[in-house]
Amino acid sequence: MKNITKTMESSSFSIEQLAGQRLMAGFDGDVFNDDLRILICNLKVGGVILFARNLGNPDQIRALCTAIQDCARSVNQPPLFIAIDQEGGQVARLKVPFTRFPGNPMMIAKADAKHFAKVTATELAEVGINMNMAPVLDVNCKAIKSVMAGRAFGDDPQWVSDLGVQVIRHLQQNRIMAVAKHFPGIGRTTADSHFTRPFLDIEQGALEQTDLPPFKAAVDEAVAGIMLSHIVYTGIDPDWPASLSDHIVRNLLRERLGYEGVIMTDDLDMGAIKKHYDITTAIGQIIKADVDIALICHKGPDIETAYHLIVNALNASPSAKNRGVVSVERIMRLKQIYLV
Repeated sequence: MKNITKTMESSSFSIEQLAGQRLMAGFDGDVFNDDLRILICNLKVGGVILFARNLGNPDQIRALCTAIQDCARSVNQPPLFIAIDQEGGQVARLKVPFTRFPGNPMMIAKADAKHFAKVTATELAEVGINMNMAPVLDVNCKAIKSVMAGRAFGDDPQWVSDLGVQVIRHLQQNRIMAVAKHFPGIGRTTADSHFTRPFLDIEQGALEQTDLPPFKAAVDEAVAGIMLSHIVYTGIDPDWPASLSDHIVRNLLRERLGYEGVIMTDDLDMGAIKKHYDITTAIGQIIKADVDIALICHKGPDIETAYHLIVNALNASPSAKNRGVVSVERIMRLKQIYLV
């Protein structure tokens, strides 16, 4: 325990460690391999995310997660976030024998959300996964064919808030970090940011009435993380999607909602970003906005490029380094709570 705690002291981190902690990366394969070794030992990433390509039976997943944490420990790196999208319903990476749930739209009582969270937390913890990219807090819009219709709890902000809080509370009480998504809400959109860059012409006041209350409830519940959407909210920031917007991150999420936890992007490999911004531009905006974690879900040169871009930015000015230290302190607070 003493040695692990020592590796968590961000004040003593090198520039390279500060940079790596702000990356969460995907990888190929279902066993520990050279790609993972490079991510952990060379790029010093703070977390990895698991997809179907990484997942088999419980014993295989447990062995993979154990090897990941053993590698980090062997090179005196902090334990890694090991994340997964296990929302239930349409988005559930873990298959049978893990419990299959019908999904958020099918929940009819708070007890359903509590049951989902408790069972899911137990099953994730048993195989070494420590972070769930859930709950979805987008409020479905009945007037359109919302892209989130099959994944949202519903169209009433209070109902979404109530069920979202149950999921957050019972994941985190059972040692699994919850990540609320997709801030500041994508329930009003019909286009899928996996493939294109959606624009939503809406003023902040309208968002505050419908889309933001579930996220405020998540903030009040001390949710471990909040994931940013790739939507351009033209009435708030016409120039940048939320994931790259200093106005949405700093002014809306940090100051207006008072969130002091970890903020991360959605996957930078999604079409909304990849088709419109190169990795240099994206990382530059992420640093400017003080987004804590850049999520890059697929193997490729962008992960290493992002690492070097963050290293260079932290080396470029004392203020950039100081802001980077603050981001990593937020990350380390979570790791101290959940991973030690």
